[in-house]
This record gives sequence, C-alpha cells and structure tokens, in this order.
Amino acid sequence: MRILGIDPGLLHTGWAVIESNGSARKYIASGVILPPAKLSFPERLAIIFRGVSELCETFRPDACSIEVIFVNVNPKTTLVLGQARAAAIVAVSTRDIPVYEYEPNKIKKALTSAGHASKDQIDKMVRILLPAANPKTPDEADAIAIALAHSNMSRFI
Repeated sequence: MRILGIDPGLLHTGWAVIESNGSARKYIASGVILPPAKLSFPERLAIIFRGVSELCETFRPDACSIEVIFVNVNPKTTLVLGQARAAAIVAVSTRDIPVYEYEPNKIKKALTSAGHASKDQIDKMVRILLPAANPKTPDEADAIAIALAHSNMSRFI
C-alpha cells in the first residue's frame, strides 16, 4: 500500500509518501508545499490544492493520512488551518483516494506507544523506522510520522 501523509498548514504543508507491506516500510519521497505569504489567502489555498493534486498524480497513493487539527487559543488560526486542511483533503478525495484522519496523540501513540511523546521522540522513531528518510523541516518530519501512523493503524481499520 502506498500512503500519502499530509501535515496541513497554510504556509507549510508537509507531505510524505511511503510504501507499506505488512511490517515492512519503504520511504519514497517527502517535502513541503510552500505557498508564498505575500499571496492572498485564496491563492495560497489554490497552491496547496494544486500541490497535493500533483503529488497524487505523481505518486498514485492508495490512501492518504492527514492530521486532525486541534483547536488553538485563537479561533481564527484554527479556522485558517482548517481551510488549508480542506484544500488538501479535496485534492485527494476528488481522485477517489480514501482519506484517514488522525488526532496528534494517536499519531504519537502509533509511533512511540506514548500519546504525549515529544517531537524529539517522534523524530527518532521516524529515523529508526525509515532510515532513508532525512526530513529537512519539522513539517516534513510530521508528514512522515502521519504516514507511518497510518501504516501502523491501517490493519485495524
């Protein structure tokens, strides 16, 4: 199964593609979609949509896993992040690729067995499980973790 993991964000949308076959996993690619901050809000959403669409065409994933957003102190931030997340989900779902949504604590637990694991613990597990992955940004590392979490949990779905 080829999995596209997405860590949504309006300025930095992390993505990763892995292959999973039972307990075997293979790193394929990862990166970050970076809509320029100078663009209007709708233009940035369009870049996220087109970027994720291109990833789907290039890598042909069988499934997509995406992080569920948590409610921030600032409701506007939560709303904006939700719209960036929606742009990514629509890009995937219009290609009939199933989308699986995971809360941050479930992602952490799927990788480390601890729902409140630190970023450092997550990064170490990503490097242990996928030594070929060398994430350059936290958004990219999170996307790899999200894809790995789906790999671990998909057999229970």
